[in-house]
Amino acid sequence: MKLGKLIANADCKLIQGSGDIEISDIVYDSRKVIKNCLFVCLVGSNFDGHKFIEKAVEGGAAAVLVSEDINVGQIGIVKTDDTRKALALISKEYFGRPSESLVTVGITGTKGKTTTAFMIKEILEKGGIKTGVIGTLGIMTGNELIKTANTTPESYEIQKAMRDMVNKGCKCAVMEVSSQGLKLYRTNGIYFDYGLFTNLSHDHIGGVEHASMEEYIECKSRLFKQCKVGIVNVDDKVTPTIIKHNACEKVENFGFGENAELRAKNEHLISKSGYIGVHFETEGTVNMSVDVDIPGKFNVYNALGAIAVCRHFDISEQNIYDGLNEVKVKGRVETVKVNGNYTLLIDYAHNALSMENVLETLREYHPKRLITLFGAGGNRSKDRRYEMGEISGKLSDLSVITEDNSRFEDVMDIIADIKVGLSKTHGKYIVIPDRTDAIRYCIENAQDGDIIVLAGKGHEDYQDKMGVKTHYDEREVIKAIIGGDSNG
Repeated sequence: MKLGKLIANADCKLIQGSGDIEISDIVYDSRKVIKNCLFVCLVGSNFDGHKFIEKAVEGGAAAVLVSEDINVGQIGIVKTDDTRKALALISKEYFGRPSESLVTVGITGTKGKTTTAFMIKEILEKGGIKTGVIGTLGIMTGNELIKTANTTPESYEIQKAMRDMVNKGCKCAVMEVSSQGLKLYRTNGIYFDYGLFTNLSHDHIGGVEHASMEEYIECKSRLFKQCKVGIVNVDDKVTPTIIKHNACEKVENFGFGENAELRAKNEHLISKSGYIGVHFETEGTVNMSVDVDIPGKFNVYNALGAIAVCRHFDISEQNIYDGLNEVKVKGRVETVKVNGNYTLLIDYAHNALSMENVLETLREYHPKRLITLFGAGGNRSKDRRYEMGEISGKLSDLSVITEDNSRFEDVMDIIADIKVGLSKTHGKYIVIPDRTDAIRYCIENAQDGDIIVLAGKGHEDYQDKMGVKTHYDEREVIKAIIGGDSNG
C-alpha cells in the first residue's frame, strides 16, 4: 500500500519523502524490520522506539512514523502527536478496515471478560454465526488458537486478527478490551457494535498500569465512547460513572435488581457427577430458564451479559440455552470428563486470591472432599507460596503439593515454602513432586462425590524447568492416565 493512502486518515503529516512510497508492512519492533516497511516509533515506560530508527533504516525501512523531531537520511518521515493512536488507524487501513465487515463486541471490566467472551462465542456458533475471540487466552478463530502477550494485543495484531477472521468466514468478533488496551489506544479506530461492562473492583492500580482508581475507571469508560450499543451491569456501583460521558446510540442494562431491563431470578447451584454449574431464570427483555456449565453464582452475571448481547443477533432461545449449558473456557474451572463419579477441574488459579475465590466457590457445592493439587512458580515471591499453602490448608480437605514452573529453583525448596503456609492450618496434605504422578494419585484415589481441582496451569501447555520449556498439557496427561477421550 502507498504511504500516502496508509496515513490519510491517521492524523499524520508527511514531512519528508513521497506519499507514493510502497510500504510492504507495518513494524514497531526494530528486530522485525523488513525491507520497505513503515517503522513506527512507539514510546513506553521502559523504551522509546525513536532510539532504534537508525537500526530500522539499516534493516531496510522505507519510512518512519515519529512523534519527535528527527534528522535521518533519504527515507519517508511521517509525524504525529501520538504514534500509538496513529498505529491503530494505519493498521486498520493496511488490513482493509476489517472491523467494518464484522459485528464487533467489546467487553471490559475487572472480572468475567474471558468467560463472557467464550459464552457469547458458544451461543452465536450454536446459531450458525462463526465467531472469533481476542483476549486473555489468545486469538481464537474457529478451533485455532494463537497465543498473545496481552489480553488486548497491540492494535496491529488486532487488525491483522480481524482480517484473518473475515478471510476465514467469521461474521462476529468478540474482544476482551482491557483498561491497558484502552489507555494505550489499541482499539482506536474500532467502532464496536456492542460494548459490554461486567464489573469493576480494585485492581491494576500502581506500577506502570494505572496511577489511581479514577484513572482505571476513566480508561474503562472509554469503550462507551466508541460503541453503538452499551450494555452494562446495573448492579455495579461504578456503572453510572462508566457510562456518564458515553457516546452510545443506546444503553441497556442487566442485573438482579428491579430496575434491570434483563433480570435474573431464582438462581441456584447445580451439582452432578462431572457437571457443576448454576441455574437461573430471566425476565424482562428475555424470558427463559438457563443452566450454565461453569460453577459459581457470579457466573450468572457473566451469562446475563452474554444473553444481553446475543439477543440482538438472529438466533433462538434454544441456541442461548445450549451455548450456556455446554460452554467451556480453557483453564477456567474447566471440567474434564472422567470415568468415575467425581468431578475433575483444571483452573489457572496461581496466587492466593484466585485460589481462595475458586475454592470458596467449589465449597458451596458441598463435595464429599475438596482436593486441591497445586505448586508455585520458581523465582517468584516466597510470600505467594506461604499464602497459597495457607489458603489451601484452610479450604481443602486434602492438598496435593507438587511442581508448577519451578524455573531455576529446586522444586523441593518451593514445596518447603508452601508447607510453611500449610503449617498454620490443620489441613491434611501430601507431597508428590512430579506433577504427573500427583495427578495420577488424585485420579486413582478419587472417591464418589469428590471435587478435585488441578490449580495453577490452567490454559498453559508447558512446564518451565531450569531454563527449558517442555510441552505439558494437563488434559493430555489426564487422558493418558484414565484412557479414552477426556475432553468431552
